Amino acid sequence: MKHAQLKAEDRTVLGKKVKKLRHEGYLPGNVYGKGLNSHAIQVKLMDFENVYKEAGETGLIDLTYDGKTKPVLVKNLQMNYATRTLLHVDFYQVNLKEKVKATVPVVLVGEAQAVTNKIGLVLQNISDVEVEALPDKLPENIEISVEHLSQIGDQITIADMKAPDDVTILTDPAQTVVKIVEPTAEEPEPEAPAEAEEGAETPEGETKEGEEGEESDGNKDSGDNSQEKSATEDKKE
Repeated sequence: MKHAQLKAEDRTVLGKKVKKLRHEGYLPGNVYGKGLNSHAIQVKLMDFENVYKEAGETGLIDLTYDGKTKPVLVKNLQMNYATRTLLHVDFYQVNLKEKVKATVPVVLVGEAQAVTNKIGLVLQNISDVEVEALPDKLPENIEISVEHLSQIGDQITIADMKAPDDVTILTDPAQTVVKIVEPTAEEPEPEAPAEAEEGAETPEGETKEGEEGEESDGNKDSGDNSQEKSATEDKKE
């Protein structure tokens, strides 16, 4: 089976200085594996992005580095979620004859009868599962059909899922993957306040005061790698 190809270079820039590599269009990374010492590398960011679109985290990549080509899987891909930029990647060198563990997405297929008949809604509780297989047998995802779910309370558990041949699902089989639940009732709109009757008098000496509106700004979290938070509060006089 043909694998995606990626070339890497030995990396001598370490620590905080790797920021310079990113500015030059490189993604810093490491290669590690069972019985192997970690090897510092760097790959061209554009090349990695193209390969990652094809292979994801379960597709094998033939990585060429240090004068050799080895099959690897993408592991621990770090990203700055605020800027949507990649920061670092680890590659796990595999033995094609030894099983490995990986997390793969669960994809729902079809439309539940309960939804078609407007009886209930589909609630997906688990979006991915842990599996074990030989490196070249890892699935891109596992699909489950929800078309037969027709009543409130109908569900599919991990035990009901059928994995591809030579793939073992390791996630607790008792966990519920998807379930039919009752539609959320829409809250009624608040009634408009009754208008004062025409001609009503205000008692002498009393005045009507309007309520001042309050404004509040919530904290906005940034998704950067350092997980730092900042909050800004504006006071309106």
